[in-house]
Amino acid sequence: MINLEPNFTLDAKSIHKLSTKGLSLKTLKEQISEDLDFLLQLWHSQGLEIVKQHGYYYFATKFVSIEDAVFCIVDIETNGSKIDKHQIIEIAAVKVKNGIIIDRFESLVNCKEINQHITAITGISAEDTKDAPNLKTVMYDFKLFLADTVFVAHDVKFDYRFISLSMQKVGLAPLLNRSLCSLFLAERTIESYRYALSYLNVSFNLNPDAVHHRAMCDVMTTYELFKLSLANIDKNIKTVEDLIKFSKEGKRLKKPKFDPLQESQG
Repeated sequence: MINLEPNFTLDAKSIHKLSTKGLSLKTLKEQISEDLDFLLQLWHSQGLEIVKQHGYYYFATKFVSIEDAVFCIVDIETNGSKIDKHQIIEIAAVKVKNGIIIDRFESLVNCKEINQHITAITGISAEDTKDAPNLKTVMYDFKLFLADTVFVAHDVKFDYRFISLSMQKVGLAPLLNRSLCSLFLAERTIESYRYALSYLNVSFNLNPDAVHHRAMCDVMTTYELFKLSLANIDKNIKTVEDLIKFSKEGKRLKKPKFDPLQESQG
């Protein structure tokens, strides 16, 4: 089930219909109790646009071509993985339309405690964030930046969930944006021994100046990976929903038996 608002849910079958053959008004009203027009506006404010076509309701992204869509490639750094104990310490994103970056967002987030292990990985210390805006300010600003674009990240589930829960922490509604995993897409479009972002970066020279585990550097590496993946998709994949479906259900490419990077080093 998808939680569109604490008291309103749609089951998996209905969600599938919103991205494929459409959901009837009757089925939609069976699962919600509030005014539909109000809910459609509310969901849109959370990043999800649902449109009516020929008497049925669909995700708007079913009718948006990949070339016309705006994808928001996102990365976060956190001081731990548990939302109840930890927080975002850096966030970065770029909006991409037809392969071109059209806007950018980047911010450190004020954080009182960052342990040495996290600092060793990211290079970010609590001292570095002392003059940065607080989480509430950054989440409000990022929500305005994200709007109703398609949320893209490498292993998207973590970033999407952590940001959504962080928004709820500061009093905002959870995210409902359509999302796309660049890792899943890469597995179906690029032959590689591994699909970690750092490995793909070295294998395909995506972002030669990258500093791994800094948000904007990882965003730019994912951007180059995303473009490479799109260059390899079948021409029959035309809309955003086609692409999302392919990233989840398309056949994964066969991995090489041996690590070519180790062979080259040897």
